[in-house]
Amino acid sequence: MFHAVVITRRAMSDTPLDYASSGVDIDAEGEAVASLVGALSASVRQKGEFGAPVPLPGGFGGIIEFGDYRLALATDGVGSKLMIANELKKYQSVGIDCVAMNVNDLLCVGAEPIAFVDYIAVPKTDPHTHSILGASLAEACKRAKITLAGGETATLPGIVTELDLSGTALGWFPKGEEITGENLQVGDVLIGLPSSGIHSNGYTLVRAILQRSGDSLFEKAPFESKHPNRTIERFEEGDITLGEVLLNPTRIYVNPLIDLIKECREGDGPCEVNDLKAMAHITGGGLSNLLRLHNKFGWHIDAPLPILPEFHWLSKNGLVNQKEMHRTFNMGMGMVIAVNKEVAKSVESWLSERLPGCSRVGYVHDNGRKVTHTNPEIIFEHY
Repeated sequence: MFHAVVITRRAMSDTPLDYASSGVDIDAEGEAVASLVGALSASVRQKGEFGAPVPLPGGFGGIIEFGDYRLALATDGVGSKLMIANELKKYQSVGIDCVAMNVNDLLCVGAEPIAFVDYIAVPKTDPHTHSILGASLAEACKRAKITLAGGETATLPGIVTELDLSGTALGWFPKGEEITGENLQVGDVLIGLPSSGIHSNGYTLVRAILQRSGDSLFEKAPFESKHPNRTIERFEEGDITLGEVLLNPTRIYVNPLIDLIKECREGDGPCEVNDLKAMAHITGGGLSNLLRLHNKFGWHIDAPLPILPEFHWLSKNGLVNQKEMHRTFNMGMGMVIAVNKEVAKSVESWLSERLPGCSRVGYVHDNGRKVTHTNPEIIFEHY
């Protein structure tokens, strides 16, 4: 019996992990969302009225009419990253994650985020935890240059067993100045913006790998965590712990992207605003998010940004293949912007001065609607 148990454990440790086997099936989620959208009734607001829906490709934000302006809305949460925060009892970063996941989506349609409301659900009220969350949300709104307009705290024993945090962001842009990918052309250049870490996607797989590895969240990270494109925001003294790396907050891209959009609209930027063709937030789905930007063109990544060390650790300990890694995680690139090839160098230089690590990573092509990569294993033909 003893030997049988050992063999079983060894076999389990040799089994490659993926997002679906750890509990999240991206394809099934896509089908569920499509079913939900299909069941929703049409808006009672008619075209030309305040609040009438404005259909835009990509789905990064919901757009409605507002006179000479357009309002954009995005809703998201921190997800199961909160389970690591709950285990460590460290909540200094999760408010930043929550705001980031929403405002970064708004940027992808060219909207300037202006306000945010949060929703906190807990099994039991804890004033100390709420104080930390409040400070984290306030810091996030400062980074995103937005107003924290309100929120809701619900105490739900029996429904929730741990703290959950989500929110909604509001943004705006002038009518007719959305960024959708509609004007993309073959040869347009992709510029990648570096991530600060895992951000807030893929944590169900992260936790499965963490359990298999046997590494402790409270001890020194089992890899060199320093990287020139990011800083680990500390909540402990001494060596950087694995918990600190895994909880490093999601990067907020409002600065520099909103300044880029504004300066280009006003004629003071590195290009014309029409040269900014499309933006993609690299969240759940990884590089396949690029497919949301156009229904015909393809995308080739021939100069990927450096992979952050925690992704190497995850792949090694979970035996996760590179295609699955690039479909689940951002792999060091949290945002992609597609620009006219004639202005790519000037835009890349402008971005790099404000966010070191920004770099050209690929281009748009017409060789089939798919995402390809310098690693031939990595190819995506659907989101």
